[in-house]
Amino acid sequence: MTRYLLSVHTRANVTVEPVPEERMRESHERLGRIERDMAEAGAWVFSGRLHDPDTATVVRMAGDEVLTTDGPFAESKDHLGGFYVIEAPDLDAALGWAGKVTACIGVPIEVRPFAGFADEPMV
Repeated sequence: MTRYLLSVHTRANVTVEPVPEERMRESHERLGRIERDMAEAGAWVFSGRLHDPDTATVVRMAGDEVLTTDGPFAESKDHLGGFYVIEAPDLDAALGWAGKVTACIGVPIEVRPFAGFADEPMV
């Protein structure tokens, strides 16, 4: 099995129409079912939702000194809003899980394999 990162992307500072409470509840229930299905299938490893990018702190080296600055690291409209780490037999299976999540939450999901798992060489 290969591990895949399913990156859930969001757009910062975009005004969206408020979602009615009933629709939000239904969406959370659907997402909960997908996550339970992932766990039951042995695919789910870990997942998390992130705070907005303006809460980030960037840590970097400047010569021999470690510096911290307010984030985000990359100036962009699109940001990582959350992620899943899953195990899947192949890319098609990972894309299947990503398709279920994106259909539920309506935002893009990038799928990338981790290096160094299964038959993947470390690079």
